[in-house]
Amino acid sequence: MDKDFPGGVWPVMLTPFTDDNRVDYDGLAALTEWYIGQGASGLFAVTQSSEMFCLDLEERIRIASFVKEKAEGRLPVIASGHISRSTQQQSEEIRAVAGTGVDAVILVTNRLAAQDEPDEVWIERMEELLERIPADIRLGLYECPYPYKRVMSDRITEWCAGSGRFYFLKDTSCDMDSIGRKLAICRGSNLKLYNANTTTLLPSLRSGAAGYSGVMANMQCRLYGRLVRDYERQDMGILAGILSLCALIERQWYPTNAKYYLQQEGLPINTICRVQDAASLSETWKEEIKILRGFTQRLEKEYLGEDTDG
Repeated sequence: MDKDFPGGVWPVMLTPFTDDNRVDYDGLAALTEWYIGQGASGLFAVTQSSEMFCLDLEERIRIASFVKEKAEGRLPVIASGHISRSTQQQSEEIRAVAGTGVDAVILVTNRLAAQDEPDEVWIERMEELLERIPADIRLGLYECPYPYKRVMSDRITEWCAGSGRFYFLKDTSCDMDSIGRKLAICRGSNLKLYNANTTTLLPSLRSGAAGYSGVMANMQCRLYGRLVRDYERQDMGILAGILSLCALIERQWYPTNAKYYLQQEGLPINTICRVQDAASLSETWKEEIKILRGFTQRLEKEYLGEDTDG
C-alpha cells in the first residue's frame, strides 16, 4: 500500500463475543466482510469501540492479525490496542501489534501524559517511545475519550506532523476550531485527519479532512461514504444534518446497541459486551434501533439509488 492512506470511511470495529465471553472469530469474519461490503475505505481494528481496554494483549494481537488476514489486501487495516502506561510496556505493545502486518499502529494520545501534565512532558515521552521502536513502523494518533480525552494541541500536532512518523489522526475534539487548526498545521505533511464527529464532519471535509472514522460507520457506513465522496455538493448539507441527528443514538448504550443493529442486518453475532451489561439495552432502545435501520434503508434508496429492503 502507498504511504498515503486513502480518504473515506474508516469504521471503528466492534468485537463480537461468544456466549462464554471469548472473542467470536466467526462473527468477526462476518463483520469484516460487512464493513467491506458497505464500502469502507479502511478498517480501524482494536480501538475503544472494539473494547480494547477489556482485551488482553494476546487477544488484541490476534484480532489485529485476523482482521488484516481477512481483509486480504482489499483495503488497509490499522490497529491500536495501545493501553499500557510505561514506555517500556508501550514499546513492546507497539512492536507486537506491528508484527501482525497492519498498515499502521495507532497510539492513544492520553497514554503519553496524565491529564494535568503539559505538552512538553507528552513530547518528551513520545520521543523516548519512538526511540524504542523501529523507524519503519507507521504510526497514527487517536484522541481516545477513555480514561480521559487528550485533544491534540497545536504544539503537539505541529511536532507530530513535523516528525514524519504519523499518517493517521482520529480526531474526537468535536470542535471545528480545533479541527481547522490541525488541518492547517498538517497541510503538506504525511498526517491526515479523520473526523469521528458527525456534526463537524461536513465542514471538516470542506476544510481538508480526509474522511470519517466514527461510531456511526457501524450502522450507516454507506451513507457516510456518500457524504465523504460528495461533500462539495451543496445538497450534502441536508444529508449531513440528518446523520447528525441519527448519531445521537450513540448515547444509548453503545456498543451494545450497534451490535443489536448489526443483528438486524443479519450478522451472526450476539450483543454480549465486556464494557457493559448487554441486558441493560432496553426494549425502547431496541425499538429505536429498528426505527433507525428502517430510516437508514429509506435514506440509502434516496441517496444511493438502491433497493435495500430486507
